[in-house]
Amino acid sequence: MDYIKNYINKNKDRFVSELIELLKIPSISADPKYKKEVFFCADAVANSLKKAGAENIEICNTEGYPIVYADKIVNDKLPTILIYGHYDVQPPDPLELWDSGPFEPVIKKTDIHPDGAIFARGACDDKGQFYMHVKAFELMIKTKTLPCNIKFMIEGEEEVGSENLGDFVRNNKEKLKADAILISDTGIISNDTPSITTGLKGLSYLEVEVTGPNRDLHSGLYGGAVANPINILCEMIAKMKDEKNHIIIPDFYENVVELSDIERKEIARAPFSLSKYKDALDLSDVHGESGYTTMERTGIRPTLDVNGIWGGYTGEGAKTVIPSKAYAKISMRLVPNQSDFEITKKFTKYFNSIAPKSVKVEVRPHHGGEPYVSPIDSIAYKAASDAMQTTYGKKPVPVRSGGSIPIVALFEKELGLKSVLLGFGLDSDAIHSPNEHYGIFNYLKGIETISHFFLNFVKYKK
Repeated sequence: MDYIKNYINKNKDRFVSELIELLKIPSISADPKYKKEVFFCADAVANSLKKAGAENIEICNTEGYPIVYADKIVNDKLPTILIYGHYDVQPPDPLELWDSGPFEPVIKKTDIHPDGAIFARGACDDKGQFYMHVKAFELMIKTKTLPCNIKFMIEGEEEVGSENLGDFVRNNKEKLKADAILISDTGIISNDTPSITTGLKGLSYLEVEVTGPNRDLHSGLYGGAVANPINILCEMIAKMKDEKNHIIIPDFYENVVELSDIERKEIARAPFSLSKYKDALDLSDVHGESGYTTMERTGIRPTLDVNGIWGGYTGEGAKTVIPSKAYAKISMRLVPNQSDFEITKKFTKYFNSIAPKSVKVEVRPHHGGEPYVSPIDSIAYKAASDAMQTTYGKKPVPVRSGGSIPIVALFEKELGLKSVLLGFGLDSDAIHSPNEHYGIFNYLKGIETISHFFLNFVKYKK
């Protein structure tokens, strides 16, 4: 398929410059200050799809941010691929840790990315990855080789829980009808070891509030006599796990599927260096649930983590107070057969039960999602696997990810479709962190691989 590589080589500079323009838009869905920019980004996505050759382009309004829909129906009798992605990005904080502006994209060479990487918020998650599909689609339109029907659904609320996507999917089942869903919002093991994500964790995300006295108090006059909400909150969080890092919320593991020794051996096939892992994170040692490897802890075991904790005085200098309130944001990553609704209920009940009478507590759920496992014997998976073997020269390793994409389970429930998670990011790309970046090699290799996926899917579907 020389025409695929030839088109990419001829247009790679333009592909990169177009992505850079998209990355300049601060489409931060979590911060209302950027509402105008998020809507502007939706327009930019729609325009890029139009230029690529898509038809029936719609900016579909929701109660929140719009969903961009477009399609190209070559022939009703041909298979249809539904492509999902998101154009919203995480907040860039803390800004002082960025080496360059989060919305001022720059290309820099690194040891891992000798061909250069684009440094910007959203470079890998998910603008760079969904834009690969736009460019692969353009390639096949311009070379008149598109073998199937393509539908795009690019949303603007993934980073805040996709609150309005469910209603959109339920209300547009006919519009979204397809044979498979293709998503690039995951990663590969390394540029030398391609992989396909076959499992995602579910998510229960919530915020807790602990209230003590009705106002901040002088810590000398009241210290030792009234409850300090920060102290209490820390004590309550400490009661979430035992000495083996086993989560001790009652019935938390009730529905967890334990993998067989054979399945665990398959996971162990993935190349992994514990020493390199520790070096990359500047760690003396890893930490986690006893009895499981690092790969198993992130891929097949549920977790509970405090994502943020605050309260009292945090400004310059000293202010001796017992705060009135303390807060924490907590996420729990779930594995197959766990329900985010049930886990949220169990957490809430347990958190209330361990609160002393000296404080009041409140648990506020934010968003969640169900875990997902993708079959590796489907036509879509085979098409993806063989496409990677063609472009990388190696058969990809199936892996389970510790990440969550809640809408994948939603798609299966509402549309009856399995998704193929064909991502190209690396663990080192610092998604959700300062200095997020995406390798130009990965970006262009993704465009090439996705093009082969389209061809394979139609061939195998016959």
